[in-house]
Amino acid sequence: MDQLQGEAKALQHQIEDALGRIGFAKLEQRKVELDELVKDPELWSDNDKAQALLREQSGLEKRLEPWRRLQSRVQSDVELLESNDASLETELSRDIQDIRELFEAQKDELKFNGNYDDHDAILSIHAGAGGTDAQDWASMLLRMYVRYAEKEGWAVTTIEESMGEEAGIKSITLEIAGSFAYGKLKGEHGVHRLVRLSPFNAESRETSFAKVEVTPKISRPDELVIDEKELKIDVYRSGGHGGQSVNTTDSAVRITHLPTNIVVAIQNERSQLQNKEMAMTILRSKLAQLAAEQHLENLAELKGPNEQAAWGNQIRSYVLHPYKQVKDLRTEYTSSDPDKILDGELTPFITAYLEHTLGSPQ
Repeated sequence: MDQLQGEAKALQHQIEDALGRIGFAKLEQRKVELDELVKDPELWSDNDKAQALLREQSGLEKRLEPWRRLQSRVQSDVELLESNDASLETELSRDIQDIRELFEAQKDELKFNGNYDDHDAILSIHAGAGGTDAQDWASMLLRMYVRYAEKEGWAVTTIEESMGEEAGIKSITLEIAGSFAYGKLKGEHGVHRLVRLSPFNAESRETSFAKVEVTPKISRPDELVIDEKELKIDVYRSGGHGGQSVNTTDSAVRITHLPTNIVVAIQNERSQLQNKEMAMTILRSKLAQLAAEQHLENLAELKGPNEQAAWGNQIRSYVLHPYKQVKDLRTEYTSSDPDKILDGELTPFITAYLEHTLGSPQ
């Protein structure tokens, strides 16, 4: 019994340590806040806000419940073992082993130790050098991420899209909502390079580039406070669907963060207020990402993003000709099946990146 009691207490200590690392108490506090907020009848006067809070509440409950069960079960077993009832030894030994296995599976969450890893993600794709081939490459990456999101059970919403003249897309911005969406996708941030026979240029071998930007979606202003004096807000006419002068309103919003010169522009069928809220969400997301990259806690210390350096930050190479290979240049993880990767089978690359960055600053 003494040995089993020691094992149970050691397991309890490991679980409590893990709870501290994921900020369990803070998450529980946020859950209590959400439970109170959703009781307010006035909440439903803003349906979008209400739905967002309900999603956060549901996601937080799903995240917390497995940890609560582990904590409760191991505490119960430790107390029973202290009674030194030998008749319980076999049953408790099996239960401790079961808890240990569940804990090992749950420990994957410890990989997501960044400040915003549990947030939804804002993912943007920008076609780079390579003309039509690059715009087609951007659309291939779009399909890859949408397919990956589908496999994860995440929701994908298009915020902005600019189509290519002949094929593909010039740029697109997506909101990806799901468990640890930012934590899993943050390693995709950077330049992606494609080598293939061009379908647009007489079967010549072409190299194309596209930049992927991934930021945490920060919709709550209290998570990252921005001084309004540092913002330049412009409202202009946006074009709607259906041709000239159809559904055009002064609803488009462009916000410039003066200290860093980051510009966010949103124009779609939403109202001016909704466009401004989305623009502010994306601006907060970009500033949080920039602060993380520069390892700063104070926004006042931020330097503007170096776009040229970011563009040169090639993270992964996809070769379809003369051989087939996908290689991540940071982790050295390689696949010889690019078709599978481009069909959304990104988990091995994402896992390799998470393991590669464990213990590094987030």
